[in-house]
Amino acid sequence: MSGYVDLHLHYVPGVDDGVRSASDGVALLKGLHGLGFRRAIATPHIRSGMFPNERAPLVDAFDAFARDVGGDVDIPALGLGAEHWVDESLLERVSLGNAIPYPGQRAILIELPPQSIPLGLPTLCFRLLTKRLTPVIAHPERYAALYERSSPLAAVKSGGAAMLLDLMSLTEHYGRAPRRAAERMLDEGFYDAACSDSHGPADVGRVEKAIAMLEKRVGREACLRLLSSGPTSILAGTIGT
Repeated sequence: MSGYVDLHLHYVPGVDDGVRSASDGVALLKGLHGLGFRRAIATPHIRSGMFPNERAPLVDAFDAFARDVGGDVDIPALGLGAEHWVDESLLERVSLGNAIPYPGQRAILIELPPQSIPLGLPTLCFRLLTKRLTPVIAHPERYAALYERSSPLAAVKSGGAAMLLDLMSLTEHYGRAPRRAAERMLDEGFYDAACSDSHGPADVGRVEKAIAMLEKRVGREACLRLLSSGPTSILAGTIGT
């Protein structure tokens, strides 16, 4: 299978905990292209205190990298978003145009604290939706509050938020509890799309293994939906419609 769309990975060099060099970024993208990915949206972290990135420098870094690799037919088509940490500054950042939604400006990737679901998350997601931005929640299986049950995010999902599986969770790359949670959420049909969340060339082998595990668990048709039509619908703003 091919035609996959990766909505979450870190190939812009030197901006966060992803690749450190342009050559590693290219190696990562070539590896993913070999697995069937034909579009890859970079999502560098925006998180105060840890990754204090701002929109303009990230756009400049992405553009410089894209110019360097332009014309290489062995890498996916490139695009830029960001992985936005959920805190009190997120809505202000969106309102001021300092966030980086996905290409097309119809959806935005958000990351939650690992140990607890913010009490204000339903309101945040509602306000993003009123701005015609679908909230895309990164790797829900990796949040401790969701290890045993999906119900803490049921309301925001039914309200219009999208759920994005980190493929490498299936390989126990993040531990046994996230793997079990990912498997349960797949069985529940909780996910709208799947991504690599890859941070370097060494992740390509893990992603390859994870795709095989995904197809084995959900079947070929559902696997293709999570890797292709689901991400495409998120970018188009038509997920759930």
